[in-house]
Amino acid sequence: MGSIVGVMKKQLVKHCDDRGFFMELLRDDDEMYGSFGQASLSMSFPGVIKAFHYHRLQDDIWFFPSGHAQVVLHDMRPDSESYRQTQVNYMGEDSPYLLFIPRGVAHGYRVLGSRAATIVYFTNMAYNPAQPDEYRLAYDDPDIGFDWSTKFR
Repeated sequence: MGSIVGVMKKQLVKHCDDRGFFMELLRDDDEMYGSFGQASLSMSFPGVIKAFHYHRLQDDIWFFPSGHAQVVLHDMRPDSESYRQTQVNYMGEDSPYLLFIPRGVAHGYRVLGSRAATIVYFTNMAYNPAQPDEYRLAYDDPDIGFDWSTKFR
């Protein structure tokens, strides 16, 4: 599994004191910030796989504030140096970072562990139900060939 061109990670920093913590997520001066379209929140139960889909116009920025997820990306851009490569990321409350997913990169996730996971995501354009920029692939798409099972060694 390689690294996909255009995917960016931003490590998040918790500022802790005796009251709790504060953590900035996304700023308009971050390299991965393009333009604001929409912010969304979703929760998924343990073991759920939500995969795959991609966009032709929309970029996503993902963050998992609670729970844990295995995030799988697959480059669908024929003109990309990382075309047809797959990248796996482990995200969640114990690994807090933002993940920038460029348009043309298929993405999905599986909730890990015994607790639900929450995802907050930002997009550079608002969802338009009349013309959705969303193209779906099966979680077990043979062209991607990703094995979602947990490996025990």
